[in-house]
Amino acid sequence: MPEAPFAYDGLDRVIHEKARLGLLTSLMAAPKGLAFGDLKQLCGLTDGNLSRHLQVLQEAGLVEIRKGHGTGRGGTRPLTTCHLTQAGRRRFLDYLAVLEQVVRDAAKAAETANLPLVARPA
Repeated sequence: MPEAPFAYDGLDRVIHEKARLGLLTSLMAAPKGLAFGDLKQLCGLTDGNLSRHLQVLQEAGLVEIRKGHGTGRGGTRPLTTCHLTQAGRRRFLDYLAVLEQVVRDAAKAAETANLPLVARPA
């Protein structure tokens, strides 16, 4: 069977979904974890969407979800904190390495075809 240089088997389908990519990026930047509300705001998700994506990531062993209590006005309130697992951190870094290869390959292909690389607005 011939080699398939553009198969990118390392693009993990669990991670490659837009919302989960944002969640993992947020958690990678916060080694101590993030509160549910903070993740919701950072990634622009609803409570239901965030819960579902976190469930997928937890089932895959990428995140750990801890439920506890925080302090606020009037006493304690439920607090859900999300953390990247060690396996999740490794798997996300592996995914990023493959994604970097995709970008390099695409840039090289555009250069070879004499196509200008146009940056998308943020």
